[in-house]
Amino acid sequence: MKMVDISKITTETRNEKTKNIDVLTTREIVTLINEEDKKVAYAVELAMDQIVTVVDQITEVFQKGGRLIYIGAGTSGRLGVLDASECPPTYGVSPDMVVGIIAGGDHALRFAVESVEDSKKEAVKDLKNHNLSEKDILIGIAASGRTPYVIGALEYANSIGVKTACITTSVNSLVAKAAKYPIEAITGPEVVTGSTRMKSGTAQKMIANILTTSSMIKIGKVYENLMIDVKMSNEKLISRAQRIIVDITGVTAEVAMKYLKKYDSVKYAIFAIMSNIEEYDKIQELLEENQGNIRKSLQKIK
Repeated sequence: MKMVDISKITTETRNEKTKNIDVLTTREIVTLINEEDKKVAYAVELAMDQIVTVVDQITEVFQKGGRLIYIGAGTSGRLGVLDASECPPTYGVSPDMVVGIIAGGDHALRFAVESVEDSKKEAVKDLKNHNLSEKDILIGIAASGRTPYVIGALEYANSIGVKTACITTSVNSLVAKAAKYPIEAITGPEVVTGSTRMKSGTAQKMIANILTTSSMIKIGKVYENLMIDVKMSNEKLISRAQRIIVDITGVTAEVAMKYLKKYDSVKYAIFAIMSNIEEYDKIQELLEENQGNIRKSLQKIK
């Protein structure tokens, strides 16, 4: 079995501040963890220029009909799947628009299948099964920055002309070298050595949140700071949809609900009220001409 020199992996180094954590009181343990967690946002801030670049790349891909595909193993893979799964209900997009791939498949979401992360071939196989193409952007997530599964995915994507990015929390990583647009948020040693579900995982989730939220805003899925394409899949979300219409247009709750029932869409209801255009087909035409952006659509009819 080939051994890995983990001494050179940032996330595997020991945290001097927590070496005696096993003999501390509960409050002292919790306080130490909290103190380390405070460092995560600053690590993400230092990577902001890299994040901005990747957001612009994702936005361009979305505007051209491509997909954002996350790929990773273990905790990193689970976080990619999590972010992808949250986009359809939040922004009303197709489940195919943001995709999460984890080494070992869906079974690995609940059970450890860590051995698969050592296979570059499995990554290529998984990407081919998802029909990866040059229209897409692939983001490899790897805290250690050396996961063969993720590196193999990035290498294959590069070879067929796909935009590639990565999220890593290790310095001078192989993953960062393999990605055209690396994001490196160096969170430092974990409270429990090598437990990258902690600070590294928090940073990865924060970055994924920024990437998808920012790109969805840029393609018109948000008006002001409201989710105008939210899926109304339960009572709470129907109430939220009604409130969004009220907040944006100033109509009563009753009027908002009337429009919501008529169009079955927060965005269409808002546009109908603000534009005084009632015909569904006309609303659809105007919005589609402006990539679903309400502000741009309203400007066109003034």
